[in-house]
Amino acid sequence: MGRFKAVVIEKGEDGQRVALTTFDEADLMEGDVTVRVTHSTLNYKDGLAITGTLPVVRRWPMIPGIDFAGVVEQSSHPDWKPGDAVVLNGWGTGETHLGAYAEKARVRGDWLVPLPASFTPQQAMAIGTAGYTAMLSILALERHGLAPERGPVLVTGASGGVGSVAVALLAAGGWHVIAATGRAAEADYLRGLGAAEIIDRAELSKPAKPLAKERWAAAIDTVGSTTLANALAMTRHGGAVAACGNAGGMDLPGSVAPFILRGIALLGIDSVMAPLPLRREAWNRLARDLDPGKLAAMTTTIGLEDVIATAPEILAGRVRGRVVVAVS
Repeated sequence: MGRFKAVVIEKGEDGQRVALTTFDEADLMEGDVTVRVTHSTLNYKDGLAITGTLPVVRRWPMIPGIDFAGVVEQSSHPDWKPGDAVVLNGWGTGETHLGAYAEKARVRGDWLVPLPASFTPQQAMAIGTAGYTAMLSILALERHGLAPERGPVLVTGASGGVGSVAVALLAAGGWHVIAATGRAAEADYLRGLGAAEIIDRAELSKPAKPLAKERWAAAIDTVGSTTLANALAMTRHGGAVAACGNAGGMDLPGSVAPFILRGIALLGIDSVMAPLPLRREAWNRLARDLDPGKLAAMTTTIGLEDVIATAPEILAGRVRGRVVVAVS
């Protein structure tokens, strides 16, 4: 297949343009594995890239899409052979390396992990970078020594992609999950995923006090800014907050008080450049712990032709859970 369908971002004098078009295989970037992409997903970062809201894309032309599932077609990498089912998350795809919204991708074999046998490619992308990030956050909390018996856990942005998977995984692990959302209509959805309490995100949107009443032992924050500052101020002594998103802003208008008076830890979660052993651990845990029924309940599917129109919706907070892109 010399040419194939792809979403392509171009940059001209009048700004960024994006369209579903055809792309020549000869123009793919260097890599030792060529993959036939079957599924991708729509993450918040993908929405930023497609709309040009933030400078996510650093090379033009660019095929956006930061993760995919597919089948190896060609490989000179010792770990992969034609027919292998693989998953990719991050590594700059869709930002500096041609990404996932195309029927083919050429990447470094060191960026790939095996598709867990218990997942279909569609399920793997229902998880996607968002669900993988949620698991990285849980692993970080566990490494800090936190467990359900320590008390409740807060999840901010709970009805979004990372938040939905985090709620389901934490509830399955025995945690009392407090889900923060700005969409009251999603309360039943979140309870269906396992949330024990629902709070309005407005409770975390006011300017943060240096310290506030202790409410949870741990938190996974997808929002940043004032929400993260409040989550820290309300975390119990010796607890931790895993920060993995910035939907509310890049700033942190808080205080050092939670760190030096309560011993709170702020755990940064980097899903893009996480080392391969940690990636494999995260995917193995997802295969073990994530209820397929809960995953299906949070997932919708669109075609490659729908990606451009759906991107603004995820930035506006009008997308619930996970969006799978059926590429081919």
